[in-house]
Amino acid sequence: MPPSYSMSIPDPEGVTAALREAVQNQIAANDPAETKGTFNRLIAGGFGEEEAWRLLSAVLAVELAAILREGRPFSLDAYVKALKALPDLPLDE
Repeated sequence: MPPSYSMSIPDPEGVTAALREAVQNQIAANDPAETKGTFNRLIAGGFGEEEAWRLLSAVLAVELAAILREGRPFSLDAYVKALKALPDLPLDE
C-alpha cells in the first residue's frame, strides 16, 4: 500500500484560480483539443459555465494529485480519458 500524503493548502482560492487559468490556457491553445471539446459538450448538455469550469478543473486537480502521489509524469492519455468521462469525476477507488 502506498504511503498516505497529507497536504495543507494554504490558499484554496488561489489553487482554484490557478487550475481554472490552466484550463483556460488549454482551451485558448487548443492543447489538448479535448479540453475545449469537453467544455463545449458540457455546456451543450445543460451544465452552466461555472459548473463546467469546476468539472474541468477537478479533472486537472486529480491528474496533478496522481502525479505527486505516484511520482510519475503527466499522462495525457489518463487526462483525456478523464475529460471524456465527465461529468463523472475520476475519483480514487
